[in-house]
Amino acid sequence: MIGYILRRIVLTIPTIAVISLISFIIIQLPPGSWLDTHIARLMETGETLTEQEIEAIKAMYGLDKPMPMQYVTWVWGSLHGDFGISYEWGVPVGDLIWQRLALTVTISFTAMIFIWLVSFPVAIYAATHQYSILDYLFSFLGFIGLGVPSFLLALVGLWVAYRYFDTDLAGLFSSEYIEAPWSWGKFLDMLKHMWFPLIILGIGGTASLIRHTRANLLDQIRMPYVTTARAKGLTERRLLVKYPVRVALRPFVATVGYQLPALVSSGGIVAVVLSLPTSGPLLLRALMTQDMFLAGTFVMMLSILTVIGQLLSDILLIFVDPRIRFES
Repeated sequence: MIGYILRRIVLTIPTIAVISLISFIIIQLPPGSWLDTHIARLMETGETLTEQEIEAIKAMYGLDKPMPMQYVTWVWGSLHGDFGISYEWGVPVGDLIWQRLALTVTISFTAMIFIWLVSFPVAIYAATHQYSILDYLFSFLGFIGLGVPSFLLALVGLWVAYRYFDTDLAGLFSSEYIEAPWSWGKFLDMLKHMWFPLIILGIGGTASLIRHTRANLLDQIRMPYVTTARAKGLTERRLLVKYPVRVALRPFVATVGYQLPALVSSGGIVAVVLSLPTSGPLLLRALMTQDMFLAGTFVMMLSILTVIGQLLSDILLIFVDPRIRFES
């Protein structure tokens, strides 16, 4: 088991290296650069840059170097905590991303916990009370959660709250805490505003896990070993927890690998709609302005989260599935 875990950890290193290279190339693919956009904006205002000034800007941001050298410089600096300078903001990328990335991770992990806490009991009830009124209700809500995009639910929720309750659910902080430094009051204020983004982000994942776990439980409940255990006098609750539910844990564990990146990717669009100070709006702006180092660092960090999620999924599956634990 230890050997399997070590192999999975070692495999993450080349995976992250390949992801960083592909991300850097994709960001460079659109025609032009941030400097071209910057010069065009200055020309619209009547200002111009001399050739010396343009060359000085290129040298300052490393744009005078070929793309392979830019990539090597960026990776080498990232390994030492220097992610480059943001073209648009003119400050180190690390100063821009850490707070937003921390909020993104916090909301995503909390949404995942919310998904698990809601999906598991609902799926068990729906499977053990098949074709009941609540089973039909959960199935109906599940289809809505799967079929309606998260950003559309966010827009509908904002409209309903403002139209009927005169409440603005956008943002993650009250106005007095937006620019304030972190404190206990700001943390509590964030918790008061976090419930709506969590519900919006969690609806799709909750609906999907309920459907998968319910179907898995229904298959296991009809297995011969369950009938045998029931015939031996095992109580329904103990029988359910000891055998079928344990098997049904596999989709919960296996989905960690893609639920986290799915939450982060969908959370970017929801963050734009809800005006959340997370990585989504800043990443979108960086991509639109071709802010190479800022966008590349964000994509890199989110990719690392994906790799970490998959690694956690593989490790947790060892404890849930003995076929993995005892393989040579």
